Amino acid sequence: MNLIVLLVLVVAAGAVLSVQAAINGRLGQTVGVLRSSLLTFVVGAISTGLLVLFFEPAHAVSLLDVPKWQLTGALFGVVYMMVMVGAVPIVGTAVATVAVIVGQLGMGMLIDNFGWLGNPAIELSGSRIVAMLCLALALVFMYRSSTRAD
Repeated sequence: MNLIVLLVLVVAAGAVLSVQAAINGRLGQTVGVLRSSLLTFVVGAISTGLLVLFFEPAHAVSLLDVPKWQLTGALFGVVYMMVMVGAVPIVGTAVATVAVIVGQLGMGMLIDNFGWLGNPAIELSGSRIVAMLCLALALVFMYRSSTRAD
């Protein structure tokens, strides 16, 4: 797949996450954080199950054969969903999204730098640190501007 197309798809996926956060935040206010999260995961499991059934090619290794630590990634989605459903109605979609991206970038830089979880090591550079500081500053500005509007 062309790198530009892949990056466009990743940006679009990020946009969809913000829409999901806004919708689930409202749903969470109405029916509760846990019920909203449950609905998301049930619909996601059914949708993904159908995709696997009809489109996933056969693999030599099954989910039961992989190292068990690789299965823990699913638990992180639960944490993300419940935190976002609770946070979006309070801080807003934009601030919650930027805060998530700050966390993602920070952990991503650590994973890259140390080559954790079997990923290739990518050295921490000055430009990466500056990018992180800029994003953290963006979070501060976004948060401060949203609290002034109240």
